[in-house]
Amino acid sequence: MKVGLLSFAHTHALSYAALLRDMEGIELLTTDPDSLAEEPRPEWPRGRDLARDLGVDYVDTYEEVFAWQPDAVIVAAENTRHRHLVELAASHGVDVLCEKPLATTAQDAEAMIKACQAAGTRLAIAHPVRFSPAYAAARAAVKGGHLGRILAVRGANYGRLSDAERPWFADPALAGGGALMDHTVHIADLLDDLLDGARATEVYAQSNTLLYPDHETETAGLVTLAYDNGTHVTIDCSWSQPAHHPQWGDVEIQLVGEKATVEFAAFSQSVSGYDEANRTATVHPWGTDLDERLLTTFLHGTQDGDVDVPDGESGLRTLQIVLAGYASADAGQPAPMA
Repeated sequence: MKVGLLSFAHTHALSYAALLRDMEGIELLTTDPDSLAEEPRPEWPRGRDLARDLGVDYVDTYEEVFAWQPDAVIVAAENTRHRHLVELAASHGVDVLCEKPLATTAQDAEAMIKACQAAGTRLAIAHPVRFSPAYAAARAAVKGGHLGRILAVRGANYGRLSDAERPWFADPALAGGGALMDHTVHIADLLDDLLDGARATEVYAQSNTLLYPDHETETAGLVTLAYDNGTHVTIDCSWSQPAHHPQWGDVEIQLVGEKATVEFAAFSQSVSGYDEANRTATVHPWGTDLDERLLTTFLHGTQDGDVDVPDGESGLRTLQIVLAGYASADAGQPAPMA
């Protein structure tokens, strides 16, 4: 199977490239032409330099990747560049896995979905947390009725501000926003899968730059959701992890049901310690590689009973929650869902 990786912009692109490079039966071709617009950063390479470091094949343009006739492509570009690349994939009849968020406007997301539907190609969204064993256990408890009706959910997706290595994350022209855009979608996506078709009806959000006052985009946020089945949700979507903390962050959820409460942390499989040579704390993850499961499911399909990769419509629903959050934060009052 031939797979193209379009852009090294997103932090997950490095993981995707390394995994695809080593997957049996996969031929990989990469490109990152938009990196030429960035100021060179030797400590954080992109483009041909990064491809060389990773040991993967590279071409200079997106058109060259599609001329290679891939079976599928992965879009890991800056958020506002997703639409062009997804529509380009659709025009070539190629299935696409797009990084989250699907887009930064509902208009772009809807256009991407329509383009793939018209072309008969698959549009999937890269939400690896769906493949966490901890989430699988929580999902089984919910779907099995062990919690009863879900009354409330407390979610947190905290992490480090990554603009040191990827400046575009804090650039509204490329990211479409800040922490609220970056981190709300993970929790919202899990709820889209968990709540059996329930839909958010109202969003109230607050955001600020208190953690990083010199930034143009929000670096902290809190989103409150009301769903049409009576479930109420809060999401901490802040870039609140200290810059030099040994662990990037986590995705955590507490589900409060009529019969029981369940909590899970998606990235808690780790061993922590202290590196005396470098005089720093260390955290070493172990266990399931969520990116690997995401890619394997996208490329080869689900196993019996396994979670699938979310589709474009699901990506649009999570994006609409984010957009309502921005509308609420701007207005200082709850915002109805579109």
